[in-house]
Amino acid sequence: MAALCRGRHRWKRNNSLHVLTRNLTGNYNYDLVVIGGGSGGLACSKEAAQLGQKVAVLDYVEPSVQGTKWGLGGTCVNVGCIPKKLMHQAALLGTAVKDAKKYGWQISGPICHDWATMAEAIQNHVRSLNWGHRVQLQDKKVKYLNIKGSLVDEHTVKGRTKAGKEMTLTAKNIVIATGGRPNYPTNIPGALEHGITSDDIFWLKKSPGKTLVVGASYVALECAGFLTGIGLDTTVMVRSIALRGFDQQMAGLVTDYMDAYGTKFAWKCVPKSVEKLSSGALQVTWTDTHTGDEHKDTYDSVLWAVGRAPETKALGLDKLGVELKKETGKIILGSDESTSVPNIYAFGDIGEGRPELTPTAIKAGKLLARRLTGHSTELMNYDNVPTTVFTPLEYACVGLSEEEAEKRHGKDGIEVYHAFYKPLEFIVAERDASQCYLKVVCERGGEQKILGLHFTGPNAGEVTQGFALGFQCGATYSHLLQTVGIHPTCAEEVIKVNITKRSGLDATVTGC
Repeated sequence: MAALCRGRHRWKRNNSLHVLTRNLTGNYNYDLVVIGGGSGGLACSKEAAQLGQKVAVLDYVEPSVQGTKWGLGGTCVNVGCIPKKLMHQAALLGTAVKDAKKYGWQISGPICHDWATMAEAIQNHVRSLNWGHRVQLQDKKVKYLNIKGSLVDEHTVKGRTKAGKEMTLTAKNIVIATGGRPNYPTNIPGALEHGITSDDIFWLKKSPGKTLVVGASYVALECAGFLTGIGLDTTVMVRSIALRGFDQQMAGLVTDYMDAYGTKFAWKCVPKSVEKLSSGALQVTWTDTHTGDEHKDTYDSVLWAVGRAPETKALGLDKLGVELKKETGKIILGSDESTSVPNIYAFGDIGEGRPELTPTAIKAGKLLARRLTGHSTELMNYDNVPTTVFTPLEYACVGLSEEEAEKRHGKDGIEVYHAFYKPLEFIVAERDASQCYLKVVCERGGEQKILGLHFTGPNAGEVTQGFALGFQCGATYSHLLQTVGIHPTCAEEVIKVNITKRSGLDATVTGC
């Protein structure tokens, strides 16, 4: 904090409140104050600083219910995309070792996984990213303050340090990019005391052991997938459907593959209580909503993946009149990321209707910084944002689901081209490819504009990222047919697809 006293700033004591004032440099301490040091907030702050703005970014992480803490960088870096992808990779390597025997590798003795070794390596990498973010802010002359920020008015932010000291900062514009945190169920005895969330799983020093994952979102399935892949007994408890909001045919393929992979599923079940036994095990009681029967089993860990809540409650938004969506607690935003209060902007996971994805937050943050500095008028385009679910069989998509396309255009207004294919790398390893599938959802008439593309298979994200570019260029089915494939790849199956669902013909790819 001593750094705050140097340069053009000075501290002025006002009762118990420290006020950060600016000497002869304008009406405000800063041109821009960003509350939230996640991917989006950091991107926005650095972009604004590069464009000549005086910027401060406030970031403070409240420990999880179980006491887990982490550094600068937000969910993606610390408890999301990065550690998740690395643990997913650990699981894929386990499968690759099994495949290797079929390819002639002589592997003797049992194969086992050591959680502590993996966790330490991943956590060390995350810490290096935390440090890297701090260095980047310093290099770009962004003031980083490890304080918890809340709003006083449309130009004033109050910050509180871990020690309880308060300060105020003023800025021409304020940006909120605080993201969200995992929910805990509030009506299940023992859930809070004995459960963990995605805020904890990546920072465990010891293996979670036999695990019950409650929920069927992409977070739930990804965590269950890598836990199964490293050899842990894992069950997913699903209240209704898996991957709500995604194409449901593809969701079914993902869970079918996981089931064959070894993940157990308790469908149409809801937990009633979690009790810690004298042995240390967690006894979970649940109800099968289909039959009404009650069941019990014991687990070493219970991971709640039942949605996320926006970090908006402690910001003081209600006092300022910032409009929130009552049902979600998220901020209602204009197309330019503006809130209902002038000079206050927001983006990322806290925005109502915005995709909860790191790349969209990063891009939205950069574009907002350019608009606030007068360097651009470009708005964020939230249509056709690609994404990947890193389950054991990866699922990636861009554009509309088949259900949404049918809803918008009518069943007779769309044409769905599809194919079941077998990745070449699966053949020698004698792996089941029953769920390796792709479909291209198009308008039925005219040039057959592509509305959605869905792909399950190895490296699904890498495959789909390239095709996402085509969506920005108005890709049509004829463009696919005109494209020369790269052989032999899984991606080439997309440009070869020629059988429609409407035809009823077998969509299984034969030959090479």
